[in-house]
Amino acid sequence: MNAAAISARRTASRAARRQQLIDATMKCIARKGMGSTTLGDVAREAGLSQGIVNLHFESKDNLLKETLSALANEYREKFDKALKSSGPRPADKLLALVEHDLRPSICNQRKLAIWFAFWGEVKSRPTYRRMCDEWDRYYDEVVAGFCEELIVDGGYRNIDAATVANALASMTNGLWLSCLISPQSWDRSEAMEAVLSYLRGVFPKHFK
Repeated sequence: MNAAAISARRTASRAARRQQLIDATMKCIARKGMGSTTLGDVAREAGLSQGIVNLHFESKDNLLKETLSALANEYREKFDKALKSSGPRPADKLLALVEHDLRPSICNQRKLAIWFAFWGEVKSRPTYRRMCDEWDRYYDEVVAGFCEELIVDGGYRNIDAATVANALASMTNGLWLSCLISPQSWDRSEAMEAVLSYLRGVFPKHFK
């Protein structure tokens, strides 16, 4: 094996180990919360020594930042994939994003517990706030863009695209919270119908 192959293998191994630790961190946060999760917990969950955790991330703060980044990137990839696989019309795209946010792979107790754990720290941690704000801006711009196209296409009056995008984001966050704290009574189809009912009211020509 030549030097380039050895280097590539080491790089891949390092990336795999870091992902293993990030996955373990997510499991610990979902189970214990962020404040109660220690590097020792993460090491035990991953089946590794705490020294390995320190080697790759140096501190809990670095590990948490990388975990949030991985969580956001995973969501972003699925978000973009939902757009690419949807129909060509703005209404198709908007509907695909609504369905995406309520899919079991996104809207489940474990994943939501991790998101809300980070959101709970946003006020006191500027790094988390910056990362979350960056994603929120992207989401708002994409959704507002589709809403603006619908407004023009349908000749709708007295409707602001940014306001609709903000309302959809707020509805999604509220539905996610309900799913997290009341899983026994939460119903995915009812949640989807609630968002569709709002879209029908705003864009009746496009959502029937």
